[in-house]
Amino acid sequence: MDFSEKTIKKDTIYSGKIIEVNLQTVVLPNGRKSKREIVNHPGGVAILAYKDDDTIFMVEQFRKPIEKSILEIPAGKIEKNENVEACGRRELEEEIGYRAKKFEYLGKVVTSPGFCDECIYIFKARDLYKGRDNIGDEDEFINVKEVKLDKIKDMIKNGKIIDAKTICAFMMV
Repeated sequence: MDFSEKTIKKDTIYSGKIIEVNLQTVVLPNGRKSKREIVNHPGGVAILAYKDDDTIFMVEQFRKPIEKSILEIPAGKIEKNENVEACGRRELEEEIGYRAKKFEYLGKVVTSPGFCDECIYIFKARDLYKGRDNIGDEDEFINVKEVKLDKIKDMIKNGKIIDAKTICAFMMV
């Protein structure tokens, strides 16, 4: 059976700097109509940045939607018409101040497909070397952390790492 839904009407409810929210009227596989609220997001990248074979760089940031600081891998939003690898390399330097000689694509994840079209492309960065000194954008406050790889599994299990893209990235290596 084909479970796809046909969009018959689309209304933009909100259009902001980063996201757009649409209300779509769809025809379901059984012929009935329904509504879908969909968040459109340009997508992002996330990077597993290896300091060495045993250590990765992570960032601690305050995340307003959940009202707490969390530990996650460096990541950021894809700019309009930006190549995903170029975005990953840019975000790596912006977030932790390093560039990478080796930059490998690992795969992508969809963050919340029930209401959002955001995809996050995940990369592994090795052979890092110093880039810029000032990290973060003007509205970003970041603490760069070095974390031993043998601690990651326990940090996920005990709730010290709750960020989905970070957990997914570790499953990809």
